[in-house]
Amino acid sequence: MIQQRPTHYFHLRLLKVFAAAILIFSMGCSSNQSLVSVSMYTSEGQIDIVVDTLAAPITTSNFLRYVDAGMYDGGSFFRVVRMDNQPSDSIPIEVIQGRANMAFNEQFFDPIPLERTSETGIYHRDGAISMARGGPDTATHSFFFTIGEQTSLDFGGQRNPDGQGFAAFGKVTDGMDVIQVIQQGETEQQTLLVPITIDSVRVN
Repeated sequence: MIQQRPTHYFHLRLLKVFAAAILIFSMGCSSNQSLVSVSMYTSEGQIDIVVDTLAAPITTSNFLRYVDAGMYDGGSFFRVVRMDNQPSDSIPIEVIQGRANMAFNEQFFDPIPLERTSETGIYHRDGAISMARGGPDTATHSFFFTIGEQTSLDFGGQRNPDGQGFAAFGKVTDGMDVIQVIQQGETEQQTLLVPITIDSVRVN
């Protein structure tokens, strides 16, 4: 027997699609443009990425509206996670985490619904860009890049106890060497002693 999904599941999916449409419309993005190329200029060098508006429309549109508003200009990479600075974590990961310019704090947008990797098909492989979060549906501006394959960050992975994973929405096309340099910065636990400045982020 085929088990039908509950009605609230379809209502939730409809709400997600509607929210994505609003975000895309507000940015003037064309719905038939799937991959968007973005360059991130940092004090350590340039990172080029592509983000997928078709597979992860809500997450991508949210990231692009922060880009469009210039809120990542003057932001920073402030946290790095590597094998030698997470001794208490039973499920280790390797990432660097960035954020918008905190001077724009009062202008930050509302949190977005979580687009799980089981829905998007975009997984946390080497060079993935993904949104940082606490609980589900809490992501705003902070994002991270993965170093190596990080399956524990996918839906069903146990890095976050809720098992919902994180919302990957694109990948690095050039600049993994810059990411690796940032990851090796001197830290106090996982906080960079000297944050790496994000000079600007621009859609190509």
